[in-house]
Order: sequence, then C-alpha cells, then structure tokens
Amino acid sequence: MCDSPSFNFHVAKAAKGAGVPTLFYVAPQLWAWGGWRIHKLRRLCDKLCCILPFEEPWFRERGVDTTFVGNPLLDPLSDDLSKSRKDYGRFEPGQARIALMPGSRLAEIESLWRPMQQIATDLKRRYPDAQFTAVAASDERRQLLERTQIPGFACDYSVDTVCRTAAAVDFALVASGSATLEVASSGCPMAVMYQTNRVLWHLAGRWLVRPKFFTLVNLLADRELVPEFMPYFSSIEPIVRTIDGYLQDPSRLARTSNALIDMVEPLTRKKAGQETARIVLERLA
Repeated sequence: MCDSPSFNFHVAKAAKGAGVPTLFYVAPQLWAWGGWRIHKLRRLCDKLCCILPFEEPWFRERGVDTTFVGNPLLDPLSDDLSKSRKDYGRFEPGQARIALMPGSRLAEIESLWRPMQQIATDLKRRYPDAQFTAVAASDERRQLLERTQIPGFACDYSVDTVCRTAAAVDFALVASGSATLEVASSGCPMAVMYQTNRVLWHLAGRWLVRPKFFTLVNLLADRELVPEFMPYFSSIEPIVRTIDGYLQDPSRLARTSNALIDMVEPLTRKKAGQETARIVLERLA
C-alpha cells in the first residue's frame, strides 16, 4: 500500500483479516501530528518502508518494523552531487537570479502567489537588474500565474522541473513541501513560506502539530538550514529582509549551498523504488 493512510488503513484491515501480509510504502506523518494512530499502524502494518531517514528510528522505537528505503524524489539523481555546489565567488547581488515557486496546488497558488510577487517587487526596487522566474508545474498553472499577476510586477514564466530551475538561479522562494528537497538537491539556497489560517492554527493546529521545524529540509537537517516563514506570516517585510541579507553575503550563500548538498547527498545512496522492490521480493520468497 502506498501513502494515503486514511484509505489504506481500511485496505490493510481487510488484508489482515484475510491473512495477507501488509507492507506500507511512505510512512504516515505520525511524528508531526496524529501520533495516537501509531497503535492502529502497529496492528495493521507488517512492514513499513519510509522515505525520510529520521522516520526509521521514530517508528522502530514505537514497535513498527521500519526500513528507510531512500526518497523517490531523489531516485533520478547521482549519488555524487559535487557539481551541484554553487560557486558564488563572482556573485553580484544586483544581478541576482531568483526563482519564485508558489507550488502546484490551487490553494497554494491562491495564498502564496500574490505575496511572492510583492516580495519580488520590493527586491526589484533594491536590485533593479535582478531577474525573477516564476515556475509552473503545467501550462495551465502558468496561465493562472500570468492572469493573476499584480500591476507593476514583471517576471519570466517557465514550465519546467523544480530541479532544473533551481540549478539555474542564485536563490529561490519556495512553497513548503517536497519541492524544497528538490531545490536542496540543486544546491540552491532558499527561503520557504506557507500560509495557513492563523485563527485555526491558534485554536487547534499548534496543539496538534508537534515538529521542531516545518520545512522538510530543516527536518532532515535537524536544524534551521534555510529560513522558514510558516505556518503563516503576518508581513512580507521579514521575508524581504532575510532574502536581502542572503544576497548581500555571497559567503553565506555558498555555505548554505554546500550544507544543502551535504544534507541531500547521503539520501541519494539508496534508490527508493529498487529498495522497496527488493524488500517486497524478500518477503514473498
């Protein structure tokens, strides 16, 4: 069973009732919220294949047979990412290339695209020659971004992969999610943002969501490797100041690029698809 725990728990219950062994690929994020469901997972899951390395000890400590198999987002990458380390030796802040990645889901675009444009507009005032590229997951999404462009804002629009875009720019402003790992694999420094309903967050979210960090990259590094502005942000000013601080400090950009590659590179040594298939075949033998 792959991902979607709310559905697959029902499938697993039926399978266990019929005496069929169960294997889950992609762990439910019980370490973040809903930890009480660990009892159900332990009862219904014979083997758990997780895609984040810190999940293996977390689930094992709670009685679930778990193996980290690698991350499918990184399967296409070489296990040598040395060429992805960015060289900021001749970097000029005034000519910075910055990617705007508001996400692929409609809700993300609706909540993040406008403030991203406002941030870029503010940075453009400081760096008139800076270049901005907005990345869309499809031509339909590109058209949506263009239609909702605010007055006075200008940028290039690209329908391309996150990795290729991140490899071609100096900095990225990214919606929180799996894209942050792809940006990290390109050695691209970034700021991460997300916008939840702050009333709901204070009423319920902060009591249910437990991780030290929200951004996947910071969770993997177990430290704030990149700045994160979430679960919501009140103003764009702190985000603008943070990005400006990076652009004014090429050595910080280089350190961040190297730290991102150092964090991602060990994760590429396992290919998630191959490793999961091997475990399935072993259990069928």
